[in-house]
Amino acid sequence: MASEYRVNADELIQTLMVWDELIPGREKIHLIACGGTALTLLGYKPSTLDVDFLVPVENEYKRLTGFLKQAGYAQISGHRWKRPDEILLFDLFVGHAVFTTGLLDSPLAPGKNKKIREFNKIYLGVLNSIDLIITKLFRGSGADMDDCKLLLENETVDLAELKERYKETAKYETGEEKALRNLEVFLQRIKA
Repeated sequence: MASEYRVNADELIQTLMVWDELIPGREKIHLIACGGTALTLLGYKPSTLDVDFLVPVENEYKRLTGFLKQAGYAQISGHRWKRPDEILLFDLFVGHAVFTTGLLDSPLAPGKNKKIREFNKIYLGVLNSIDLIITKLFRGSGADMDDCKLLLENETVDLAELKERYKETAKYETGEEKALRNLEVFLQRIKA
């Protein structure tokens, strides 16, 4: 069985450098990495299967996706983009929701993202650790819980703040009970 393609941080940065050169206009497009992409850009994972970005500003999302269409990318699902001649997949989430998890605050608000790199037309950041953990725990897979543990081992995270923010975020989810159960399972796993 062939192994799945994975992209590392350097390859991703190279791709964004090309995009930055080719995107028309001069206004910034803010890309906030989430999921495994954030952990890869932070250096905690060597690579990721696909690239997950929040594009918090709708006009910036429209500009980016317009460019992607011109560059030969196709929207192959609600949020997934791919070029026919490439293996790399981009999941682009517009606004303040990662997959189906709505963030309480804009990822562009102060302290809600960490800048990785700023190009001429692209700002690249990663979602703050607490919101990153929340979005991964809401999905609740074993791999997501492992990623959350990895974040706790490498970032300074206030567990009391995480629990409070997680519970507040869960109030807005249709699967609130499942989300809260995921938190309890995770806290047992890390013995907190």
